[in-house]
Amino acid sequence: MYRRIADDLRALILSGKLAPGEKLRSENELKDQYDTTRVTVRKALALLKADGLLVSEQGKGVFVRPRPSVQMLTTGANFRERRQTGVSNFNAEAAAQGLRPEQRILSVETVSAPAEVASRLEITEGSPVIARRRAFFVNDEPMQLVDGYYPAALFGGTELENPRRIRGGVSRLIEDPDGPVKQRITQFVEELDIRMPTPSETESLKIPPGVPLARVFRAAHISTGQVVEVLDSRIPCDRHGFRYVIDIP
Repeated sequence: MYRRIADDLRALILSGKLAPGEKLRSENELKDQYDTTRVTVRKALALLKADGLLVSEQGKGVFVRPRPSVQMLTTGANFRERRQTGVSNFNAEAAAQGLRPEQRILSVETVSAPAEVASRLEITEGSPVIARRRAFFVNDEPMQLVDGYYPAALFGGTELENPRRIRGGVSRLIEDPDGPVKQRITQFVEELDIRMPTPSETESLKIPPGVPLARVFRAAHISTGQVVEVLDSRIPCDRHGFRYVIDIP
């Protein structure tokens, strides 16, 4: 019975008949409607809360979980256009939607390359890499955690080692004719994994119960084919969309 109740409520939520932010009928009303017990109703509601569809407010009741006020679309199609503004792609994308972006640098240090990073940079595991760890916000809402990894042999002694923002983002530094790489970025390769967040990710990104997290590895290739940047991003799935355009040769 509790699964039947959960299925009925889920269908109403997904169809929009129960709107985001709308209050559900009380446990007693649902109990009477289905001719069952409050314990059964609570099991149904607990299932939908775990699915991220419902939230409880102390003393007020149970509500359809409101949609986040901020939605970001991640796409590579407008990368080149926005790069020409001298503003990082994330900031430009947020500003284009009338939103207020902020990037906070959590740490910058030289570390040994983890295996999953080394394989993507095509270097030996344990080789020195510069790790830039950042948190991204839009309208003060946490949007993603991003760790960037760069070969120390290539970027050592550059502004990448400083715990400060880089005007235009790292892509500007990579393509700078006077920079350490001096080459154009020609391709991004992204690997997307969907999983449930860890407790620390839940806390840092304020992820509601039942909401999965996307972990995205993005490798930036330059014209020679070399990978010069690997980004490891953790992104709550309730406030991001992904669009991939795949050209078939």
